[in-house]
Amino acid sequence: MPLIQVTLLEGRTPEQKRKVVERITAVMVEELGTKREAVTITFVDVPPTNYATGGVLVLDRGK
Repeated sequence: MPLIQVTLLEGRTPEQKRKVVERITAVMVEELGTKREAVTITFVDVPPTNYATGGVLVLDRGK
């Protein structure tokens, strides 16, 4: 019963997420023998005001 959480900057389309879900699920089935229906994937969409790397908010990159 894998539970996979994917954290992304907001802005991805539902179609992009559908493709990611399909590919992640396929890998779990192929590599771990997990049943498709047992794979749970959640997306956490984070606004650029709440995401930082290297001490800089993504919102402020390039300023």
